[in-house]
Amino acid sequence: MYEDILSLHWFKPSTLANFDWEHFDYLYLILVIPILFLLRWLLRYRVRQKLDVALPEGRLQADWSTFLRFIPPFMLSIGLALMIVALARPQKTNEQVEKWSEGIDIMLILDISHSMKIEDFVPNRMEAAKKVATKFIDGRVQDRIGLVIFSGEAISYAPLTTDYTLLKDLVTDIDFNMIKKNGTAIGLALGVAINRMRESTAKSKVAILLSDGENTAGSIDPKTAAELAYGYGVKVYTIGVGKEGRVPYGTDMFGVPKYIEQHLDETALRDIARIGKGKYFRATNNKALAKIFDQIDNYEKAEIKETRYKDTKDYYQVYLIYGMIFFLIWMALKSTFLTNALED
Repeated sequence: MYEDILSLHWFKPSTLANFDWEHFDYLYLILVIPILFLLRWLLRYRVRQKLDVALPEGRLQADWSTFLRFIPPFMLSIGLALMIVALARPQKTNEQVEKWSEGIDIMLILDISHSMKIEDFVPNRMEAAKKVATKFIDGRVQDRIGLVIFSGEAISYAPLTTDYTLLKDLVTDIDFNMIKKNGTAIGLALGVAINRMRESTAKSKVAILLSDGENTAGSIDPKTAAELAYGYGVKVYTIGVGKEGRVPYGTDMFGVPKYIEQHLDETALRDIARIGKGKYFRATNNKALAKIFDQIDNYEKAEIKETRYKDTKDYYQVYLIYGMIFFLIWMALKSTFLTNALED
């Protein structure tokens, strides 16, 4: 401990700059010290009786002891300056902030049927959906998120988890070949998601279903799945993706764009959202899809609470000790020939 106090790093400009100061304005008093000594010298100079002294021809040689007379006032100046630094209360504060919330359980249900290759989004519907899903995951705090993917059948791709890095990696890896069976099993996908969430004890449970077609596969009717969601307290948001009618779908061997007819069953998606006490959205481009996810993100925000831990450590003792040392040295030198030389 004493070795640390005696360390010279306390006087480095970088050390002083890193301090927080309880009474920073006191540091301006240091500027008064040289002014006081100047006033003292002027006062003594004016009242001192001048005597005529006969000096030998030539200049007097300065003796080395002449400079020693400046030691006592120098010691006093340093002592006073260090005491003022101590009075300004140098300190360091270590503050930690812990954020937490009760959390929400969210299942993302993504359509990966081949119609998601359609290029009315950039570069296509599925890549646009993956991008906004990743951004959505980034915006959550303490919420458990799971993934269900579907086309002709549904797969529970990721259980509810707060490992957002893993989730984003899984979203990035989604491709059209993960499910071989063709079709669009909307009801089955929602049912798989509800099964994942039925034992959840979260205060709020949400399913976000994104699809660009109509239910053509699976063993569960979409309305039945929506009623299951309502029964288990799961709010369902549905997003209809893409334009209807003639839409671009890749190119032929000569690079000429191909077009197909696309139909979206908005009625079924609206019914699912209505029964599931959620909301239906329609996205026809990348910007609209991103805005929809932002809206849902704002709707389903848990209250984030924070706890702050503040640890403040004072360092004025170090400067006070040094200040007292220099002051005592000045006191010891006060009655010596050094001070007497100054008086003369």
